[in-house]
Amino acid sequence: MAAPFPLIDVSGTPYERGVQYGSQAAERIRRGVAHYGAQLARMSLGEAEIAALVRAYTPIIDAFDDTYVPEMQGIADGAGIPFSHVALLNARTEILKLAENPTLRAKLEEPPDGCTGVIALPAATADGRLLHAQNWDWKAECSETAVVLRIRRDDGPDILTFTEAGALARSGLNSAGIAITANYLESDRDYRDIGVPLALIRRKCLQEGNPALAMRAVYATKKSAANNMMVSASTLAGPAVAINFECAPDETFQVHAENGLIVHANHFQSPVALAKLKDTGIASTPCSLYRDLRVRDLLTSDVGRLTPEHLKRALEDDFAYPWSVCRPPRMSLQNVEVATVAAIVMQPAAGILEAAPLPALGAVYTRYTL
Repeated sequence: MAAPFPLIDVSGTPYERGVQYGSQAAERIRRGVAHYGAQLARMSLGEAEIAALVRAYTPIIDAFDDTYVPEMQGIADGAGIPFSHVALLNARTEILKLAENPTLRAKLEEPPDGCTGVIALPAATADGRLLHAQNWDWKAECSETAVVLRIRRDDGPDILTFTEAGALARSGLNSAGIAITANYLESDRDYRDIGVPLALIRRKCLQEGNPALAMRAVYATKKSAANNMMVSASTLAGPAVAINFECAPDETFQVHAENGLIVHANHFQSPVALAKLKDTGIASTPCSLYRDLRVRDLLTSDVGRLTPEHLKRALEDDFAYPWSVCRPPRMSLQNVEVATVAAIVMQPAAGILEAAPLPALGAVYTRYTL
């Protein structure tokens, strides 16, 4: 049974938060760097080449939010590693596939970053409060490099996020009741130009105290590649809103709830999107075609009385095992060991995030709160 994800608490200025983060999570950060470093070595990329790629990309990060580079520098200093390694943890796909060497696109041996996400709106739940959940499907070894990061901020809402150690955010919620999860998408428009790293867009969303600004960060920010981002905003009193954003690099499409549910896997659903672009990801994630259908089917009969336990059971579905909603560790079509690294179930208005590492091996959830 995998160990629970450690909780990392940080506060202060961006640089101070980074130093605290880096020092507390140093072992997991170094383990993640070693993992991606081995991959880079297979592509004949040394420290000098990595540093050059990061230098080319850093101005884009800094222009998007000028607090991110100091925070990443703090992480590097706290963990005792070069800044370039932390930058790669936060923007590895964009930096490697774009930057100055387009041939890297063909060399990158990355399996698709899977995921199945679900939002249950208040009308669908037992207590009238929104639920937001996700399975994160990625490299199995990342169960040992992920953390839950709790950020106490003086300049905006506090943040609770599940992420790879050293990264600024992935999925999570904030003290304003805003939450985000994300799913891999792929289109024929990807990697034609340089955009903001997807992980930093998610962090920007979680920094906002108003859902309009959180959704703007997702909807309007230029991206390098497609991605699906599910954004919700809710209150303890019950009112809530949730929108699924299917993002192409240069355009965003919306998917809204049906019968109180939004469920999304790794393929485009919007008819408008499918009329305008080509979904190129299904060849590598064919189970996406039914994962969202399975989760929706498992939840529909309980709409109106859904609880976090209902969502956990749906995300543990093993139909078509091992190509299931809940993936056991197995080899991908890219010959990389992948798994459902974590199941995450959030009650955003209450500031509660529950996470279970490698749930296909036995889902044991740990509760984290703001």
